Amino acid sequence: MMLHIPNVLTRDEVAAMRAAIDTADWIDGRATVGSQGAQVKRNRQLPETSPVALEQGRIIQRALAAKTLFFQAALPARTMAPLFNRYAESETYGLHVDGAARREAGVAQWLRTDVSSTLFLSDPEDYDGGELVVVDTYGMHEVKLPAGDLILYPSSSLHRVEPVTRGERVSSFFWTQSLVRDDARRAMLFELDQSIQRLRTQLGETEDTVALTGHYHNLLRMWAET
Repeated sequence: MMLHIPNVLTRDEVAAMRAAIDTADWIDGRATVGSQGAQVKRNRQLPETSPVALEQGRIIQRALAAKTLFFQAALPARTMAPLFNRYAESETYGLHVDGAARREAGVAQWLRTDVSSTLFLSDPEDYDGGELVVVDTYGMHEVKLPAGDLILYPSSSLHRVEPVTRGERVSSFFWTQSLVRDDARRAMLFELDQSIQRLRTQLGETEDTVALTGHYHNLLRMWAET
């Protein structure tokens, strides 16, 4: 399931974040990937332990905590601290799949990557190229969102970032270990949850909406891993 979540950050929050990260010290993005990714990755990143990255990542995490839609779609058990990357002219990231497990610097516990997220910090008119292309059963999906908007998609998907031909593409990205590891089940729960919310809006709290809510939580209880 792919999902566009708008306005995770306000315009003022994006501007403040860009002011903080743009003047930080960036490194070669290949420092944070394995051998396969290093062959196709050409961009820059803030170091995982950068104080600027850690502070701005906490701002993103607080914003996500206030986004009900993110919780409904990702059903997060744990979310990795956000990272930051940028692509200038000719920089790109070829077709790849995210590693199945990651851990943060200095943290012993591994996180299973079920859900990948990209939070755009550049507006589409600020750069040419740079589309995130996600490949799934239904074909290729090009994503280029306004600054402050987020795209969420299964970490098992092949994806790439097209070469930037003008300007700079700046974003944050991170992974979530979901309570429900299977994407099809997460999608089913999300669609059921959205249907329940629409019925509540139309009908109020009824015997049927209560029953459907019970089915939702029983399915979540059956499929959830803690």
